[in-house]
Amino acid sequence: MMTCPKSCDTFVALPPVTANGCVVFGKNSDRPLTEVQEVVYYPAKDHDSGSKLQCTYIEIEEVNHTYSVILSKPAWMWGAEMGANEHGVCIGNEAVWNKLNSSDDLTEKLLGMDLLRLGLERSKTARESVDVITSLLKQYGQGGNCEEALTQWSYHNSFIMADQKEAWVLETVGNHWAAEHITEGVRNISNEYSITTKMDLTSDGLIEMATEKDLYSSSQGEFNFAQVFSGSGGTSNQSTRYRHGLRMLKDLSKSGEFGVKDMMSILRDEDSGICMTGGFTSMGSQVSVISPAASSFPSCHWFTATPNPSRSFYKPFLFGPGAKTGDATKSPEYGDQDPAKVIPRFKSTVDRRHPLFKGHEKFSSLLDKDDPKSLMILENIKELENNCIADMEEVLSNFGENSFYKISEIFSHMSNLELNFYK
Repeated sequence: MMTCPKSCDTFVALPPVTANGCVVFGKNSDRPLTEVQEVVYYPAKDHDSGSKLQCTYIEIEEVNHTYSVILSKPAWMWGAEMGANEHGVCIGNEAVWNKLNSSDDLTEKLLGMDLLRLGLERSKTARESVDVITSLLKQYGQGGNCEEALTQWSYHNSFIMADQKEAWVLETVGNHWAAEHITEGVRNISNEYSITTKMDLTSDGLIEMATEKDLYSSSQGEFNFAQVFSGSGGTSNQSTRYRHGLRMLKDLSKSGEFGVKDMMSILRDEDSGICMTGGFTSMGSQVSVISPAASSFPSCHWFTATPNPSRSFYKPFLFGPGAKTGDATKSPEYGDQDPAKVIPRFKSTVDRRHPLFKGHEKFSSLLDKDDPKSLMILENIKELENNCIADMEEVLSNFGENSFYKISEIFSHMSNLELNFYK
């Protein structure tokens, strides 16, 4: 098993440090360079009582109704690295390693990414998503190879869930967990445990389990979740990405006007490693501005659907009638054409690149050579993104009953516009 922490950072900023009382969520999904990440929309759906749901590896009980979601997900799996739902709930997950990791983690159960998608499909609030994920964790457990390749790679998971008024950090150790309630300011997670003694919710028997495994004794003082379970000593050995991410969050939020561009700048920071390149690369990125419950404007979710946010274009998506993501960020399907029934057991490599990924791949290879035309395209894309942000701010500030019909396919439209640049 891979045991070195190499993936992802998730961030959240809440009032009073944000603009217009919004909650701002952001995440980079750092995955193997050979993996394709797609951005797809699934509408709300009713399900027959007693029906089953095929997740990445195992089948579980389906619920009677699932909410509409937009997901940024590795194309080979059922679950997702990050996403949002129609109620303004956003979730991102991180890989974490602990003193209880073993080869048993490769036993096929629910992936952390499956749990994330299930949390979005079944929750109206961040708090409810904590209950959904932890109940599924208790019932089915987490495990399975986290890569489609033959490499055996598994981990446990941590999450940030955010909604219109609050956020939760959820960190897991096998079937056990602790959660921290965030009501204001900023918070981030990386590939390490970050919950210490402020445990607002925990799994039943957490401390007893740690005591039985000789990881904790009451003589050591107050129970510190990170110190008890971290293989690297918990928060005493915070990673560069975690520390730099927190510093940038605090610096950019000092004005009390933290917004979408601020979160994008953090996710594009290469010096800290938050914007990751190499064998592991930031293969997708999300920024969500979750509107306050009392506001008249909807939440807006921005996704790249392409690797390396420093050279990618964030495109907006809003939930509403007729919302679509289009085909440009949808990967090909293989085997059974119902993606909910495709279990990744390929013995040979398949091409999962979607049209936008292919276009960006060619563009990126030219950028690596400092090709003059590609540098000009990058500047044009940056200008397009800035204009798009300004336009969306104008639309949202004057949002009315008929506004959505003008922008219901904005993500698809901007994806195709980006694709034309690459052609």
